[in-house]
Amino acid sequence: MKPKISKDNRMWRSIWKYKALYLISIPSILYFLIFKYIPLGGSVIAFQEYNIFKGFSGSDWVGFAHFAEMFRHYDFLRILKNTVLIGLYDLIFAFPAPIILAILLNELRLVMFKRIVQTVVYMPHFLSWVVIAGMSVAILSPTTGILNQLLGWFGIDPFYFLGDNAYIRGVLVGSGIWRDTGYGTILYLAALAGINPELYEAAQIDGANRWKQTLKITLPALLPTIMILFLLHIGKFLDFGFERVWVFLNALNTENGEILDTYIYRSGLLSQQYSYTTAVGLFKSVVGLMLVMTGNFLSRKTTGESLY
Repeated sequence: MKPKISKDNRMWRSIWKYKALYLISIPSILYFLIFKYIPLGGSVIAFQEYNIFKGFSGSDWVGFAHFAEMFRHYDFLRILKNTVLIGLYDLIFAFPAPIILAILLNELRLVMFKRIVQTVVYMPHFLSWVVIAGMSVAILSPTTGILNQLLGWFGIDPFYFLGDNAYIRGVLVGSGIWRDTGYGTILYLAALAGINPELYEAAQIDGANRWKQTLKITLPALLPTIMILFLLHIGKFLDFGFERVWVFLNALNTENGEILDTYIYRSGLLSQQYSYTTAVGLFKSVVGLMLVMTGNFLSRKTTGESLY
């Protein structure tokens, strides 16, 4: 009869067995502790009337007053609506784009051409948002932009895309699709490379065309990857990105283009309302956490795939 091994002993044996892996993970753990978790302590100023001269310990506590002020603010609901709508558009249009592109790339049979196409679609990801905004201004200009020039050939009047509230959300989401779709295909292509080719050969023998093979083999094989990346995307639903929006904003499109990140910057750093904007940021983070937990729970129940 084998002697029973306690849970602590099993844990220490496992750590000793995989000591090399634990050692190389130490820098990453320290990085997250120092730069991600310790700064979370600063969120306490959301419950204070923070004074930089008094610090955390000397500032007065005000409870949830800043959260109440946030919901009473005349601009907050409009900005929250913008953030939710832009996040929703990004989820509907930007999230499926890498999946579709990866499936199309996977169908290319000429290897050299496939690599050239992959390189071309990856490149925009390495451009900064400032460069992309400059290119967008040049392309979308109502007088010299190539897009309005093309529309002019069909007798359509030019649009002032960056000077009209009606178009700014489309510009923000569209620029993100152009920049990140190619780079987002990397994980999907890796998942596609792991599919057993014999499945496609068997499907061909059974008379399945490429469309049916995609529906019956490719998409089910991609489903675990899609669900994991979808959950990660859900976690960033209200976190659209400050720089991505700020470079496109101007006085003519702020009404529909301003989001929580730009509002936090404008009210927090420019107007020095540190406690109030920390409350706004904390609200955004809590909503993101709740969305991830809800999505993770639903995914585990429906597909069996989850983050944890």
